[in-house]
Amino acid sequence: MIAKNKELLNIITVDVEDWYQVENYASVIPRHDWSNMEFRVERNIDLILEIFELEKIKATFFILGWIAEKFPNIVKKIANQEHEIASHGWSHKPIWDIEKEEFGNEIKQSRLLLSDLSGQSVLGYRAPTFSITEKTLWAFEVLVEEGYKYDSSIFPVHHDRYGIPNASLDIHKRNEGIWEIPLTVLEIGPFHLPICCGGYMRLYPLLLTQYAITKANKRGRPAVILVHPWEFDPQQPRIKGIGLFKQFRHHVGIKNNKSKLENLINKNKFAPAKEVISLLGAKISE
Repeated sequence: MIAKNKELLNIITVDVEDWYQVENYASVIPRHDWSNMEFRVERNIDLILEIFELEKIKATFFILGWIAEKFPNIVKKIANQEHEIASHGWSHKPIWDIEKEEFGNEIKQSRLLLSDLSGQSVLGYRAPTFSITEKTLWAFEVLVEEGYKYDSSIFPVHHDRYGIPNASLDIHKRNEGIWEIPLTVLEIGPFHLPICCGGYMRLYPLLLTQYAITKANKRGRPAVILVHPWEFDPQQPRIKGIGLFKQFRHHVGIKNNKSKLENLINKNKFAPAKEVISLLGAKISE
């Protein structure tokens, strides 16, 4: 357990991908069509950066390699505002859908490009769709081999696609030698309610999300929040053929998400992931 700290810093993270790259749309928008879609990620990143600048906070941006190659100025702009640059892989393929060699190539290619564009040492990784599960734990060894110092892919919940329900809720160093930053959940007895990221944060009332952050902090845990650029874009295209549930999952709460984020930033202290890990006494910088 992390020691309690009056100045406990939470972690705010942004998974940088565009609206058509989400797993919800994978069955109707294949990767070879991505270049034909309407690009909206730049304007949405600008909105997020404006919020962070106004509130004087720094965050960690897990950037997809495909996005970095297509829009290098996004990486440079984020780095110029002194946010942390981290990797979200390259193709947004879940790890359970790729072989070990392909995974290694993706995270190496992504890390090299992001480092070159940002001038930073890229230390962190987050898997698409939280796809480090019990079946893909081999990914940690590959991450260590490729020079990553921490991961933030494990969600300690039950879910139809991802999650390791019995995973530790604390930031901790794994046996493979890499630090793990699990996503924050709300403990309700033996159950873990996913709450501080993506559609969960958009769905639940602000008071419940804040309660989860406060409860984590009282237990000495930094809360970990995740947002996506497209979650602040009510005008993004709507896609047919994915079913009502997936439509709901993708669009719920987008209209009010900006105000939710601003409220959470006003009420809590945040810092990049690498800074919070360093406060735990870990030497992760290269």
